[in-house]
Amino acid sequence: MKTRFAQLVMAGCIVLLSGCSAIYRNHGYVPTDVELEPVKVGVSTQQDVASAIGRPSAAGLLNDDGWYYVQSRFEQVGPKAPEEIDRQVLAITFDKRGVVENIERFGLADGRVVALSRRVTETNIKGVGFLNQLFSSVGRLRAKDIIKE
Repeated sequence: MKTRFAQLVMAGCIVLLSGCSAIYRNHGYVPTDVELEPVKVGVSTQQDVASAIGRPSAAGLLNDDGWYYVQSRFEQVGPKAPEEIDRQVLAITFDKRGVVENIERFGLADGRVVALSRRVTETNIKGVGFLNQLFSSVGRLRAKDIIKE
């Protein structure tokens, strides 16, 4: 009888602990370096990029001289709210003729925007304002800040 009770207690503990395991979700799409190989700075056009890796879900805010591919990874443990643990942004900017000007990859490190890789034709980096806006929202906005009691 005691071993049966111990087995039931052990099974109950296992069921409770399994509910606290982490669940990971991925949102969005960022092409890998291998997928980006056909895209050449100063040579490839917007149509070439669209054929090679597809069109992104986000483009430049005011014009179409930048394409942004965004991918986020979330972790949820038990009943806690999901937490964003990783975000990557691939920014491809085009000149006035629609030719690739810059290819940059950004990520998060301790809540700050970090350039992971860069293929640039000029020292001027376009689209940083958009990226700063995109990354600055991480961890800043809380429900209690927008809900007034």
